[in-house]
Amino acid sequence: MPKISVFIVEDDPMVLEVNKGFLEKMTSFTLIGMSANGKDALTQIIKLKPNLVLLDMYLPDISGLEILVELRAKRVPCDIIMITAARDAVTIKEVMRLGAVDYMVKPFRFDRFKKSLEDYYKMTKKISGLEHLRQEDIDEWLGSSGSAEELPKGLNELTMKQVLLGLVGEEIPITAEQLAQNVGMARVTVRKYLDFLASKEKVYIEMKYGNVGRPTKFYSLK
Repeated sequence: MPKISVFIVEDDPMVLEVNKGFLEKMTSFTLIGMSANGKDALTQIIKLKPNLVLLDMYLPDISGLEILVELRAKRVPCDIIMITAARDAVTIKEVMRLGAVDYMVKPFRFDRFKKSLEDYYKMTKKISGLEHLRQEDIDEWLGSSGSAEELPKGLNELTMKQVLLGLVGEEIPITAEQLAQNVGMARVTVRKYLDFLASKEKVYIEMKYGNVGRPTKFYSLK
């Protein structure tokens, strides 16, 4: 498999050099371009068509989110890894909806950068060699963290991410039924994932008692 071509969009010269240095350690990737502003980045990405774009959110002219929207609108065949200090739930949800394959929050170490690119390379290599994809291939590609084997039988990482993403934007605890409606899944499915996450201490359960009947479980991120 040929090297994966990468374009970096970053307006901070020091961060740009750090990311460039990180990338140079990854033998399966090659840097084909860099830009410090959004409009120039768009022009170059459309022209060069890199396999992967490392895209900063905050740029001096237009945002990384606007670049992502424009690239998707023009159907430019490249994948996106967001690299940014933005942590708000609305931004993260929007980026994921637009198909970013990963979201790295500044500052991060080389091991996190390495994992993100290695996961991307591994799945790109696997899929490029297949004419037809199995459901497991699709789930692994979309999940893309390499930890699916840690999940109990019957659970997959893609659905886990969707459930977690649904919780990110909730400011107050929510029931499994409410979350199921928000993410478009069955209540039983959502509850199964929530209870598993609670057992791993990633989700907090609060029991609320009404006047009659059983208590209701409310879930929130820890």
